Amino acid sequence: MKSIADLLFEAKMLKEIPRSGYHFLGAGRESVAEHCFMITFIAYAMSEMEPDVDASRLIRMCIVHDLPEARIGDLNYVQKNYVTPHENRAVADTIRDVPFGNAIAELLAEFNAGETREARLAKDADQIAFILDLKALSDIGHTTPHKWLPVVLNRLQTETGKQLADNIMKTGWDEWWLKNYIDRPGGNQ
Repeated sequence: MKSIADLLFEAKMLKEIPRSGYHFLGAGRESVAEHCFMITFIAYAMSEMEPDVDASRLIRMCIVHDLPEARIGDLNYVQKNYVTPHENRAVADTIRDVPFGNAIAELLAEFNAGETREARLAKDADQIAFILDLKALSDIGHTTPHKWLPVVLNRLQTETGKQLADNIMKTGWDEWWLKNYIDRPGGNQ
């Protein structure tokens, strides 16, 4: 039970680790834990759109996909040119003595390999979370997302991911709120 308590404290550390790519973007911020929540929620929506996938596996994969960052940090593409993360060692150390540690390692290996339908959807959920942030920043006037959006959109692998991203790009970041406030009778009082 102690090893599970340690694992939970380690996962909690993701709340404190900032995603480093936003420094290069020049706007926005997010912790690794916030990112994990968002891609997990996106994966849930995708699993509802594709009922033939193993929803539980997809969602679990998204929850743990960045767990090694509690030990190695969030390295962006520039940093990875100069620093070699030892993710496999981090995973081995994280799951040591955890009764379900092999399940975590299998999910991480599947995500990284990107060969299964669930892994491709998880990778798309990872990109869609960034697309949502970039679109919102763009909608409020930041210009750097225009440089990144084509690159990130091009990373999408699944038809579901591409369709979802297409709709995100056609939707204002605040439309959901405005239609519930302004478009409602008495909403603009």
